[in-house]
Amino acid sequence: MAVPKRKMSKARRDKRRANWKLTAPGLVECPQCHEPKMPHRVCAACGTYKGVQVIKVAE
Repeated sequence: MAVPKRKMSKARRDKRRANWKLTAPGLVECPQCHEPKMPHRVCAACGTYKGVQVIKVAE
């Protein structure tokens, strides 16, 4: 069984774990209503996708 030869310091261990973070979602502007939306998804504000009305949104 593999066993570490030396104790790993807290700084070295924490440097490895430092890259575990969330990234903000990339948002694009809707071409119809100019609201921010996720790319390649139906706009929640106006209900359009690629210029076509896909879902009916209550206003």
